[in-house]
Amino acid sequence: MKLIEVTCAIIVNKGKILACQRKFKSDHPLKWELPGGKIEMGETETACIQREIVEELGVNVRVLSKLTTLSYDYGFKKITLIPFVCEIISGILDAHEHESIKWLTLTEIKEVDWAEADRLLLKTNLKELKCWL
Repeated sequence: MKLIEVTCAIIVNKGKILACQRKFKSDHPLKWELPGGKIEMGETETACIQREIVEELGVNVRVLSKLTTLSYDYGFKKITLIPFVCEIISGILDAHEHESIKWLTLTEIKEVDWAEADRLLLKTNLKELKCWL
């Protein structure tokens, strides 16, 4: 099984992070995730996350920090999740590719039904993430 490299954005604003709910007809129906996507051939990790956020949410972001990367095996696919703390610098936020989006506090992120890799990623990076909120 091929390992897929995926970037994700932990978009921060006023003490909250942005969570995105996957569409019903997806690999992880209606689960919440951090926005992002697959790295294309020849693309840097930073260029990938900036491109993906424009495509998915219609906004431009500035990368503030890279957090701890992790790999996760879903059984039907294996991913390496590469997280970046980001802030929105321009554009109007819109859920182009998601069912819903919402801003969550650190307390609220524990109440959301995250995709498994995203849940583990947030838990792994919780200490560093607190510095950005």
